[in-house]
Amino acid sequence: MSRTAPLRRAGARLIFATVALLLPAAARAQDVTVALAGPITGPVAPVGDQMRKGAELAVEMINAAGGVLGGRKLKLVVEDDACDPKQAVSVANRIVTAGIKFVAGHACSGATIPASSVYGDAGVLMMSPAASNPTLTDGAAKNGWTTIMRLYGRDDAQGAWIGPWLAKRYAGKRIVILHDKSPYGQGLATEVRKAMNAAGLREVAFDGINAGEKDFSALVSKLKSLNPDLVYFGGYHTEAGLMIRQANAAGFNIRLMTGDGINTPEFWTIAGPGAEGTMFTFPVDPRELDDAKAAMARYRAAGVDPEGFTLYTYAVIQAFAEGMRRTGSTDPAKIAEALRGPDPIATVVGPVRFDQKGDILDPRYEINVWHDGRYAAMKE
Repeated sequence: MSRTAPLRRAGARLIFATVALLLPAAARAQDVTVALAGPITGPVAPVGDQMRKGAELAVEMINAAGGVLGGRKLKLVVEDDACDPKQAVSVANRIVTAGIKFVAGHACSGATIPASSVYGDAGVLMMSPAASNPTLTDGAAKNGWTTIMRLYGRDDAQGAWIGPWLAKRYAGKRIVILHDKSPYGQGLATEVRKAMNAAGLREVAFDGINAGEKDFSALVSKLKSLNPDLVYFGGYHTEAGLMIRQANAAGFNIRLMTGDGINTPEFWTIAGPGAEGTMFTFPVDPRELDDAKAAMARYRAAGVDPEGFTLYTYAVIQAFAEGMRRTGSTDPAKIAEALRGPDPIATVVGPVRFDQKGDILDPRYEINVWHDGRYAAMKE
């Protein structure tokens, strides 16, 4: 045996090991990676949990049905922005640097809007299942970013729907409008106020609190003096729950209505029994739709209630897959253009279409009421 034989064998082993390492990478290159970006931690973490559950099952079921583009699998990565603007921008930069072309997210408007500029400049297709501030898509259109979209209604659409209802239901009554000064909360409260005023009812007060505030004793005292028939609050479940709990402890019952920020059981946990009768607006519940039957069967089998933004996030993943089918590519710009076409996209929240700004057309809402720890659509 020559002295070089062991070297040749060692070299062969090295080459084999190198190939073995490269093969999984090559296989992984065939995957199409989608990032889920949202508040996995922080005060709005229940929304992030809903989003994660929606994205995970959508990826699983699409892959089980054959994947995309002739058998390629979707791969999901999860990024946490904690509903924080700075963290959202860091997440967006990390996603772009990783070469990921599709983002389901973000959730909070205050985090989504700054992150969208990173995606817009990079040509990444970002579709939010939750962010509702009009600035998201209005700003994208102004900057020529065609890959910024949302599969959810805008604040001005929600305000235009509930404002006249408030004016009619509470005609001659006293309404206070509060917000948490966030792009979502203040934006929604402003749109509701605008539509309500246009329908003939003016509020007795329009004021802001600080997001993250814990002591609402001064606010409760102010509300006592104003004696409103209804308090409309633009903000999230934590502050809404604390307001109700502290008012209830002070012997003052707040009749509260909010937007879509309290559709989590954690709201009732924080607020306590004083939350009974609290109302909020949300898109028409897709859980009973025929389009959601297969997904609902899987969720029920797993003991999961896909409430809130779960199915909307599922629908975002479906929209990405349909865009790939329509274009035969993973080019975000081509897919965004195809999704804006006239043909509706079949999703678990029903058929959806997008306008040229990337907003869904004809969003539908309903009023939900909390009762005994659960919420259901109001029966008029």
